[in-house]
Amino acid sequence: METNQCKNCEKSFDATFDFCPYCGQEKADDLTFGVLFSNTIENYFSIDARFFRSFIPLMLKPGVLPRRFVDGKRLKYLHPAQFYLFISVLFFFLFASSVREADSEVSQVLEKGFNAEISLDSVVNPEPDSLALEQARKVMKQNQKFTGMSDQDIAVLDSVMKADPNIPKMSFTFRREALDSLIAIGAPQEEKLKVMGMDEDAGSFTRRFYQQLLKFYEKKGGGILQTLYDSIPIAMFLLMPLFALLLKVFYWKRGNFAHHMVFSFYYFTFLFTAFSILMLLNMIWDVPFALEFLVSLSFGIYLMIALRNFYRSSWIGAFFKSGFVSFIYMIVIVPIAFVGLIFASFMFY
Repeated sequence: METNQCKNCEKSFDATFDFCPYCGQEKADDLTFGVLFSNTIENYFSIDARFFRSFIPLMLKPGVLPRRFVDGKRLKYLHPAQFYLFISVLFFFLFASSVREADSEVSQVLEKGFNAEISLDSVVNPEPDSLALEQARKVMKQNQKFTGMSDQDIAVLDSVMKADPNIPKMSFTFRREALDSLIAIGAPQEEKLKVMGMDEDAGSFTRRFYQQLLKFYEKKGGGILQTLYDSIPIAMFLLMPLFALLLKVFYWKRGNFAHHMVFSFYYFTFLFTAFSILMLLNMIWDVPFALEFLVSLSFGIYLMIALRNFYRSSWIGAFFKSGFVSFIYMIVIVPIAFVGLIFASFMFY
């Protein structure tokens, strides 16, 4: 009988078999770029029966899917991290298409602001820091619908910039004519930074900040919004453990941290799915604000029902705990993280 040797486990088996009976590896295992690429897609973005068995309970039965997964019924459903990865990639793909247009419009607004002639001498009792903050606040207010910042986010950012003396203030009160001349002749960076007001003995952090400020000025703010949005997927993934930590605080004796992470994965997957559906609808139909508001309101209701089903708690407990978790996460954690995201995006712009 003719036999073949498995390349993986090195055991011999009948040559008529297409797969090794010992380890399951395919007999014809010729690794090509196409095979490598297709295997990656299949492993991480495969849509099989598990996807549909997971999708329907996720959308229609809040909290049931993570409960089943934690209880051990795992082979039947898509892994929560894989589910989250697939939906988040779809969401940010749709998100990126809308960001391009918003980034273009915001860049045009910023360019007009940079090109505008500002006479600081005409300002009564000008204070460079407060004037710069007012200019920044005005730009952010004008472009709230593109940046996604609420009035509270702007207030938090303003208070942080005022409160922390270690954060260099973004001010355009330097000699713009001199800086423009240096840029035009291609002067060394050190000369341009000196004109901007950076001290010669400035520390590494301050130097980095001025370098980014110079880059921002030279590019007239172009692409800053795109840089911000490119950082959001990583930020959302890092914020998820904080959401799970909140659940751990309110449900201290209801499972370990991994259980709370499973719930968080599925809940954020639901949020991304709902937002993806809204964006798809907006592409073919201008969704009324009232409908968007109702969808946003349903997130809180979904969370309440999901907490009750997952943690098997009372309706009253689920109602109050969902309210507290949402309040702390949206009012405290998200704004602070958003400020950090803006600052990090600027520093790596």
